[in-house]
Amino acid sequence: MPDFLDEKRREIRARMQELKPLVDEYQRLEAAVQALDGVNTSTSATPTRRSRSTSTRSGSGSGRRGRPRGSGTRGKQALDLVRSNPGITIPELATKMGIKQNYLYRVLPGLQKDGMVRKEGKGWHARDAA
Repeated sequence: MPDFLDEKRREIRARMQELKPLVDEYQRLEAAVQALDGVNTSTSATPTRRSRSTSTRSGSGSGRRGRPRGSGTRGKQALDLVRSNPGITIPELATKMGIKQNYLYRVLPGLQKDGMVRKEGKGWHARDAA
């Protein structure tokens, strides 16, 4: 009896392996149909989305959306603190600004890329103070 059961298990598993790609394809097609069913017949939203993704709203030609990097009040505040406290670290900046550090780990590299600050060790320095 165990040989029979082992053989049937192998047959079932083999057949499941054969059918798995078809099941996966079925699920992808089903999701595609549901997505298409949710699309409104009005096409005004689609071109707008495309035009935004291909335009450069910042005017820099970089394709980056939104305002220019460093033009926000937090970026300016961080830059002012770096200028007045050469070598300041991100945790120190966060404490002085009353915000969380993770935000500054995005802001300062952006300011560095734009040539406004430079990093030496863990501290940040203003480029114009070099």
